[in-house]
Amino acid sequence: MIEHIVLFKVRADVPAADAERMLEELRSLAKRVPVILELTCGTNISGRNQGFTHALLVRFRSRTDLEAYIEHRDHQRVVAEHVRRITENIVVVDYEV
Repeated sequence: MIEHIVLFKVRADVPAADAERMLEELRSLAKRVPVILELTCGTNISGRNQGFTHALLVRFRSRTDLEAYIEHRDHQRVVAEHVRRITENIVVVDYEV
């Protein structure tokens, strides 16, 4: 199993509604990308966040499924339209369980 973790640092000038829309769009990928086993995301509540405001966790069966997700047109669209335009930094961690 592959765990795909993404931390997002949303710019301070971004309206809260835009950040919530990003999360909604990310959540919608669970229904549109068949290789996803589980997807959760939300607002970071930790005081030790180093400025990272939101997080995403996606589970896959294999590295091949992770690659299929990354290349999937719906994933690419969400990243381009709802993630990159409102974030100033992103950290990705992928590991095998």
